[in-house]
Amino acid sequence: MDRISSRQNPIVKHFRDVAHGEVQDAMLLDGEHLIQEALGSGIRLQVVAVVDRLSHSEVADRAQRAGARMVVVTDAVLSAISPVRTPSGIVAIASRPLSRLEDVFAGTPPLVVMLHDVQDPGNVGAIARAAEACGATGLVCSEGTADPFGWKALRGAMGSTFRLPTATKQLLPDAIGRARASGLRVFALTTDAGTLLPHCDLRTPAAIVLGGEGAGLPPPILEAADTCLTIPMQSPVESLNVAVAAALVLYEASRQRTAVVSNQN
Repeated sequence: MDRISSRQNPIVKHFRDVAHGEVQDAMLLDGEHLIQEALGSGIRLQVVAVVDRLSHSEVADRAQRAGARMVVVTDAVLSAISPVRTPSGIVAIASRPLSRLEDVFAGTPPLVVMLHDVQDPGNVGAIARAAEACGATGLVCSEGTADPFGWKALRGAMGSTFRLPTATKQLLPDAIGRARASGLRVFALTTDAGTLLPHCDLRTPAAIVLGGEGAGLPPPILEAADTCLTIPMQSPVESLNVAVAAALVLYEASRQRTAVVSNQN
């Protein structure tokens, strides 16, 4: 393994550039869990920086066997290359998984989440995690949505983004049109005046559209949907965090679809 003790080494700048989203098709992974998830999901690790005490750990050995370039760094260098306030001791640069809209809509039966201007990366990551947990088949992110492959979103997703087909920087009206052309029914989440969630049939091929924190979905997106849906809530609560709302809708879709399979058996 190479050893680096200077914060001026070019590899430090490379890690920083990846963390800031300035390197195309690359993403930064901080921590043993996320790196293990990437390896288990077939993600290619390009370079791994590890402090000496973890240089012979299971995850470091596994990364080396997978062909990653291994670099042993000091704690000071690790703090320079990792954007995390308290780095875990091992950080990697990995190749991003690439998905097209066709891949996102190819699940059977499709259950796709579409995000419009969800700007908090923690929320985007949590939604990806909930989507995989509830059996969603894909994720579509608008141009104004936080990068699901940014380091903050990846930490929130805990590996789900590696396995969930994800299309980024999409024009949402176009993506909605493509979803409908692929046979999906489009449901748009609104805080009021929509069909109540328990009364929506989410067993069919479906795309669930959610808006950003605070603003929600704009009228043109709501009008483009086949059905507007609303989560019933007790007064005086009028809205929920977007990740919580996504989880509730996805759970209801999963419940309905599981009930169908159970009845068929």
